[in-house]
Amino acid sequence: MGNTFENRFGMPESSMARLRKIRKAKDKVATVGVTIGGLSVVFSICLIFFYLLYEVIPLLIPASIHHEDSLETAIPSTTLYSVMEEQSQIGIAVNADGNVRFYSAHTGRALKDEQVLTENIITVASETPSKRLIGLGTESGSVLLIKHEYRSTYDENSQRTINPSISYPYGKNTIEIVDDASVLSLAFRDGDSELTIAVLSEHNEVYLKRFEKVENFLSDGVELEEKDTVQLPIPSEKVDNILLSSDQRWLFLVEANKQVEVFDLTKSINSMRIGVVPVVNNTENGNVWITTSEFLLGGISLLLGDSQGGISQWFMVRDENGHRSLEKIREFSLSESPITTLATEHRRKGFVAGDEAGNIGLFNTTANNAALVQSISTTAIQHIVMSPRGGNMIVQAKGKAGHLWEVDNEHPEVSFTSLWEEVWYENYDEPGYVWQSSSASNDFEPKFSVMPLTFGTMKAAFYAMLVAMPLAIGGAIFTAYFMAPALRTKVKPTIELMEAMPTVILGFLAGLWLAPLIEANLPGVVSLLMITPVLILFAAYFWSRLPREFRTRVPPGWEPVLLMPVVIGAGALCMGSSSFLEDVFFSGDMRRWLTQDLGVDFDQRNSMVVGLAMGFAVIPTIFSITEDAIFAVPKNLTFGSLALGASPWQTLVRVILPTASPGIFSAVMIGLGRAVGETMIVLMATGNTPIMDMNIFEGLRTLSANISVEMPEAEVTSSHYRILFLSGLVLFVFTFIVNTTGETVRQRLREKYGSL
Repeated sequence: MGNTFENRFGMPESSMARLRKIRKAKDKVATVGVTIGGLSVVFSICLIFFYLLYEVIPLLIPASIHHEDSLETAIPSTTLYSVMEEQSQIGIAVNADGNVRFYSAHTGRALKDEQVLTENIITVASETPSKRLIGLGTESGSVLLIKHEYRSTYDENSQRTINPSISYPYGKNTIEIVDDASVLSLAFRDGDSELTIAVLSEHNEVYLKRFEKVENFLSDGVELEEKDTVQLPIPSEKVDNILLSSDQRWLFLVEANKQVEVFDLTKSINSMRIGVVPVVNNTENGNVWITTSEFLLGGISLLLGDSQGGISQWFMVRDENGHRSLEKIREFSLSESPITTLATEHRRKGFVAGDEAGNIGLFNTTANNAALVQSISTTAIQHIVMSPRGGNMIVQAKGKAGHLWEVDNEHPEVSFTSLWEEVWYENYDEPGYVWQSSSASNDFEPKFSVMPLTFGTMKAAFYAMLVAMPLAIGGAIFTAYFMAPALRTKVKPTIELMEAMPTVILGFLAGLWLAPLIEANLPGVVSLLMITPVLILFAAYFWSRLPREFRTRVPPGWEPVLLMPVVIGAGALCMGSSSFLEDVFFSGDMRRWLTQDLGVDFDQRNSMVVGLAMGFAVIPTIFSITEDAIFAVPKNLTFGSLALGASPWQTLVRVILPTASPGIFSAVMIGLGRAVGETMIVLMATGNTPIMDMNIFEGLRTLSANISVEMPEAEVTSSHYRILFLSGLVLFVFTFIVNTTGETVRQRLREKYGSL
């Protein structure tokens, strides 16, 4: 029989060639499929990154203004106050002759005039913008409160017409404050149950009148009942302006263009004066004086513009002893020319400033930055009228017609400072990292510090890895190297099966079962962490002292089975003696002892609960990869090391672990990435308190949990909405850095120990 191809391979050469072609085609298909799959993964990751970046980039776009219209008629020089309505279509101007004019915000054309007073108006003050309430101070010493209102109507073509009007919420009669003296400056606050009016007379005297608001049951209207009239102590200097805080407690007198005198209206007359605060200092360029003063939105912060183009923010701060004082919080600079006017935004903690050189600037106090500084005129800025939504403003320079500008300043409260640095917020006694994205108040100052969320993410991951790494890596080493094969086939699938448990179940159990259990048995839990290792070592020592004949009855690698009763017994002993330990060492209440004696706060859902629950979730990942890496070390290395006289422990430390180190490091990095991105466990097992404290007994809030909680409530395209996307981008970048670092280290470890 010839040595033919068919005799050698069992098939004709043509069939073999056909099989080679099929195999080659399959290889090409597999190569193309794997390549497409890999590129698809890379493309998807890049697409996620660029989408996150697309949502975040608007936060970085600087503010800008665009000229829209020139007003045909300039705002009269006799105008004392002007503001626009919600739609930026109609403006209102209060003139010194007692006339109130509604005009078109786009053309300046007069739409409606109403004579609200027959005498001259000396000064005008406004309440919070949302109330649209205006106070008029007259030359006879009286005050009239008016309110501008707008009603929209629609014709057959659905064209809207806005009809402005003036109402008198407390009647058309003026309120007498001062006898035989003009009102030079006016401040008032209209609370839910009380109205407070403060006036400065032409004799440099300050009067305060309080009214109680009483509902008239016949007319359903509100009437004012006078409570008291107080003449404040004589001011230290000539008063230029008076300002009343929104809570009707603090009265500020801007005096002699150089100082602010503070009065606490909750105290008696003799102790009202808190102190005098010098707000300007002499510089190398000469004296500095206050040119204008105004309240920021909310009536808490004072804005003081000076003669050298600076604006400073001040508000009351409480010291360690509980005493309050007026403190300078931050400063802004527009130019070197005196500030002529300040206009605050109606819904954000921002303001617009104008100076004598024709410059205007858009500023935000929370972000502590100047969003825009631009020169728009050669003469001094006389009037700035902001629209309620902040999208338009009317600017009029001295001797010129007004101009309507479109303002593009979508995210003024966002800056590097407000996101990553400490910020001194209103009503806070010191700067801090705070996340508080919403409130029921329209005057709320949003607090978008990402630092406490980032810190909470790292804190949760740290405690989770602190629990998971020793248990997972130690268990993987014993399982792969020491454990009996029959026991390993049961232990490894069981631990890997833990990874299939939904994290929402773990979070549910941690929040509703584990957290109350730890709180009720805190001494037992703490003692368990200390006593269990001691009992294990004692059991190991006791086992080593038993007769050899008895120890040999247990096959090698089955020792963990003997330790199970020890661990269970330690748990039962510690938890059973928890009440006894608490009575003996902590006077019956360990939580109170922690808080009062150590100054450590305790929350039921705290970092310990998160560490235990999330560590339980991360253990299977680290264990499985580590065990596979150790078990995959070639046996000839182990046998060779043992044959050369090394002990099993020396072989493990000097041969097995270095060889498996790339896989172990990868397991740790993957586990860390899992811990950083975990959402449901930290969402349900913590109090979701965004604080920066490493205290293991306090809660936290992570970036992922914050996104999960607040994204459904965030207004699309708002600063809050985009900062949540920024949080996602931070998580994405962090995970990318961790994975890249892990892969780099793994490759170097493989190159170093690959020759073993």
